[in-house]
Amino acid sequence: MASCPGAPTLGIPFGVGRGGQGEAPQWAGGVPVPRPLCPLQDDKEYVGFATLPNQVHRKSVKKGFDFTLMVAGESGLGKSTLVNSLFLTDMYRDRKLLNAEERITQTVEITKHVVDIEEKGVKLRLTIVDTPGFGDAVNNTECWKPVADYIDQQFEQYFRDESGLNRKNIQDNRVHCCIYFISPFGHGLRPLDVEFMRALHQRVNIVPVLAKADTLTPAEVERMKNKIREEIDHYGIRIYQFPECDSDEDEEFKLQDQALKESIPFAVIGSNTVVEAKGRRVRGRLYPWGIVEVENPSHCDFVKLRTMLVRTHMQDLKDVTRETHYENYRTQCIQSMTRMVVKERNRNKLTRESGTDFPIPVIPPVPDVETEKLIREKDEEVSVGQPEPPDPRPHSLHPPPPPPPPPPPPPPP
Repeated sequence: MASCPGAPTLGIPFGVGRGGQGEAPQWAGGVPVPRPLCPLQDDKEYVGFATLPNQVHRKSVKKGFDFTLMVAGESGLGKSTLVNSLFLTDMYRDRKLLNAEERITQTVEITKHVVDIEEKGVKLRLTIVDTPGFGDAVNNTECWKPVADYIDQQFEQYFRDESGLNRKNIQDNRVHCCIYFISPFGHGLRPLDVEFMRALHQRVNIVPVLAKADTLTPAEVERMKNKIREEIDHYGIRIYQFPECDSDEDEEFKLQDQALKESIPFAVIGSNTVVEAKGRRVRGRLYPWGIVEVENPSHCDFVKLRTMLVRTHMQDLKDVTRETHYENYRTQCIQSMTRMVVKERNRNKLTRESGTDFPIPVIPPVPDVETEKLIREKDEEVSVGQPEPPDPRPHSLHPPPPPPPPPPPPPPP
């Protein structure tokens, strides 16, 4: 390896361009001093591939990130408020609230809200998929089908784009996570909750939350959580599973990850109102007996949900969507296409062997000139002195012969 003093140099000042050095550019006589190709004398064994994470980070930040979150649950459980609290934005400012009479005839709809968020130079394209009308009807039979169809449609669209020609600018609209709101006014999961999660757990990452936790006492919250966890295991519902921590992770991260796992379903409270508590302005709800703080871990699991959803497991939610749920859909599509191709090939093979599935074209025979001439002469001999019979060959390839000439008149006496 060439030593640094004799190595060639690049016309790039220190700290400019390839981003691996972090040093301020040095100037001499008003001209920036070019940076050497290899590091300084103390780093003779330094190659440079250790900067690959920095390159990936810089490229990812420049491109930006996208995340699609679905919220589902019956009306009145605080879905919109929780979303606004999670991302500190107003996603529903143009929403029209329906009265009780209008909600009677309302069907399940799928609405999308897209907002671009930027934090410390990192851009996030956030898509919120809402399901108004879910669980509001008297008969909620298969009311989850529009939700399942929407998830499958996004998989199908991504599969088409991925199989097309222009794969560079594919827009990912696949649903990466579904927060399902469970009503606190009950004794665990309702039949609708069970059917919804069982219908979707193979399509999307489901994160159950216990809505309106401020309506329950701490003891009731704990009993409700245990009941929900038991029923999830009993009905074989596969919710989002946290990945196991690596052995080299620090103890603080392991403890935090364990606390998140034990908090499912998250007992959450949402609020867009800022109230004053003990001289502090906090987001919460004001009651006659006190103030419930949204971001107080002793009051609810809102901070844990936000930590899991945004700060620690957002990328893992996207990875599980891509590597598990979308791959399952893609495998089913390819298997279905393969079966169709094999079936078509077998059908064509049987058609060629039997020849019964399509009509065989009839080829007209080639006329024999000598045979036609003999037949014509025989006809002339038979027809002499007799009335001309009808043509026995209406489909003959040649016109009939001309009639014989009339006999000569008798001589005069």
